[in-house]
Amino acid sequence: MGSAAEVSDSVLFMSVDKKLDNKVITPVAREVDQERAERAIRELLEAIGEDPSRDGLLDTPARVARMWTEVLSGTNNDPDHHLSKTFDIEHDEMVLVRDIPFDSMCEHHMLPFTGTAHIAYLPGTTGRFTGLSKLARLVEGYSRRLQVQERLTSQIADAMQNMLDPVGVLVVVEAEHTCMSLRGVRKPGTKTVTTAARGIYRTDAQSRAEVMAFIQGR
Repeated sequence: MGSAAEVSDSVLFMSVDKKLDNKVITPVAREVDQERAERAIRELLEAIGEDPSRDGLLDTPARVARMWTEVLSGTNNDPDHHLSKTFDIEHDEMVLVRDIPFDSMCEHHMLPFTGTAHIAYLPGTTGRFTGLSKLARLVEGYSRRLQVQERLTSQIADAMQNMLDPVGVLVVVEAEHTCMSLRGVRKPGTKTVTTAARGIYRTDAQSRAEVMAFIQGR
């Protein structure tokens, strides 16, 4: 469903009105202070009793700074621009993209949580369609920042509702949190499931159950 007119695949900062009438949003790039990040990592190494000048750690501050820049590339950016390119398609029933993998960072302990997201929306007669890959990019954009799973789930649902104006949206996120498996209670394999329903999927239990059946039937 893609098009050459689509915006860049990278997740970038957006400071324009998202309520656009099928108009592609042009985002603006955000920069990270790499030198400051490297200084902070050296300070952390020293604080835990390590020697940043030893052979094995000489390049670690630069590597870690680049890593944080990559995994938190969605910070202060607005992934909603991925949904700004829409299509008119003669279809008024459910669209479901299932098992979208993602990685995010817990804002409480700055440890990763990983899982899958499932996005369903019902365009109806007035709703708009977007490219299927854009739903995956939406998940990636919101996940690549310091997050909590509950907020991530709601942000994806709200973006779908605001940008596509569907009859209903249902987002289900399943994830394992290393802040539970590596530390604290240390229970690896524990999964957290969160949902966010909008429109008909919030008010109509039967419609919501239909989507959940498709998701759980994998």
